Amino acid sequence: MADAATITKLEEGFKKLQAATDCKSLLKKYLSKDIFDSLKAKKTGLGATLLDVIQSGVENLDSGVGIYAPDAEAYSLFAPLFDPIIEDYHKGFKQTDKHPAKDFGDVSQFVNVDPDGKFVISTRVRCGRSLEGYPFNPCLTEAHYKEMEEKVSSTLSGLEGELKGTYYPLTGMTKEVQQKLIDDHFLFKEGDRFLQAANACRYWPTGRGIYHNDKKTFLVWCNEEDHLRIISMQMGGDLGQVYRRLVTAVNDIEKRVPFSHHNRLGFLTFCPTNLGTTIRASVHIKLPKLAANREKLEEVAARYSLQVRGTRGEHTEAEGGIYDISNKRRMGLTEYQAVKEMQDGILELIKIEKEMA
Repeated sequence: MADAATITKLEEGFKKLQAATDCKSLLKKYLSKDIFDSLKAKKTGLGATLLDVIQSGVENLDSGVGIYAPDAEAYSLFAPLFDPIIEDYHKGFKQTDKHPAKDFGDVSQFVNVDPDGKFVISTRVRCGRSLEGYPFNPCLTEAHYKEMEEKVSSTLSGLEGELKGTYYPLTGMTKEVQQKLIDDHFLFKEGDRFLQAANACRYWPTGRGIYHNDKKTFLVWCNEEDHLRIISMQMGGDLGQVYRRLVTAVNDIEKRVPFSHHNRLGFLTFCPTNLGTTIRASVHIKLPKLAANREKLEEVAARYSLQVRGTRGEHTEAEGGIYDISNKRRMGLTEYQAVKEMQDGILELIKIEKEMA
């Protein structure tokens, strides 16, 4: 049972949400009085309550989603709130649906989408993973952070071949190393106000770190928003190479540390927008002619479930007609299908761009 003080805070938070008429978050949309009353006293085995789930969205009324999972069990215990939000965000993933088993598919089916190097500047595929048996950020203790970093860094130091590299802890990082990582765009900063309000940045920078291989084409973030963010990237359009590197790395790491997995929702992470395959495959791509015909660009993107963003990610402009384009769907399909859909969409965009000459 949640204690009286927590329930009082929850009641206040619920009132604040109800009163915020201009709030458009999914939290506000789905947290009805009935659902609130049925969940407010519940507590996970690790001690997380509904307050841990909703506090970021209560604090930041301009949130798009507004909830986070404090631990893996929260997805089941607070399912009456999580499930409709997951269905709404991951369009088409109904509450009766089950995410398929992990399947990276035939990795040889992925190609260089731009062999002439005229359109694609860089290609990146990333996924999120959580270590089984540990809660997510709000419930982690300082000892947890240290223990997890130890596990992760020793696991990564066992990687071989092109994945071989160095782990850089944020704690005690020298100015030189810090600058080098900033120059490479590898360094992550302390969380934004949404993560801060979710209590995701406690004991910073303890237990946080960055690993990258010598060629700087493989990167792991430890304890940023998720326990692990695994990233494969390189200049140019060779999606095949990038995807194969990611698959090799994920399989290798999984042999050494088990990941949190849910038989309906797939791989579990801190944010419900990033479940299932947790895969985001993206390119930075120059499409000057399509950029002038945004409607056509959006129409093709919609057909292949692609998300079109500005150069620097969400809510930014396309600098010099360069877009960040990625797969939108992460749930209800396999890893192979998610990346294949993106590959097909990018090939189609390049074909149309060429035809518009």
